[in-house]
Amino acid sequence: MFKLDRRSFLAGSASMLATGVGAQTADVNSEETTEVEAEISAAVRQNISSFRSLDWRPYFSNTKNGVVLVDISSRALHFWSEDQSVYKLYPSSVPLSEDLTRRGRTVVTQKVVGPTWRPTPSMLERNPEWPKVIGPGPDNPLGTHAMYLSWKYYRIHGTHDTRKIGRKSSNGCIGLYNEHIAELFGMCKVGTQVLII
Repeated sequence: MFKLDRRSFLAGSASMLATGVGAQTADVNSEETTEVEAEISAAVRQNISSFRSLDWRPYFSNTKNGVVLVDISSRALHFWSEDQSVYKLYPSSVPLSEDLTRRGRTVVTQKVVGPTWRPTPSMLERNPEWPKVIGPGPDNPLGTHAMYLSWKYYRIHGTHDTRKIGRKSSNGCIGLYNEHIAELFGMCKVGTQVLII
């Protein structure tokens, strides 16, 4: 008869856990990734955001109209309401490379529910097979909501492809889960300050 002691149980559990981690890593490298994700590092540990609370004061002189801080290195978006009673921290997708990344101060200039996506001229140059326009819906790279910034072509928007969040996966924009962008969209207004660091 088989006898299971504590040592055998722990050794078996460790073996099963190691097998599970290997399977997860294999999934990241599978052929079923999106075109953008094929360029992303395969390391699972890099698919994270650094969740640490920050104070707005080192980054903004005031919180007029509310403020958004996007930290590219930690892949996190922070929001403080104008009266500072609300603080939110969201995991985000960030640009694929340094040359696609823009840092500095901007503001929200427009808010759109069900945005239409049009690739930029440089995107079409790199990917001529892409469609010239995608309307609202599950295939739209902008997800359910988009907040346009004063910088041309830059947005904070949702995504239907949840694998992108916590990764370097965008062509310049900052992406959030659709439920997070909907919440942030409701708290931000035209004129909300944005700083990308």
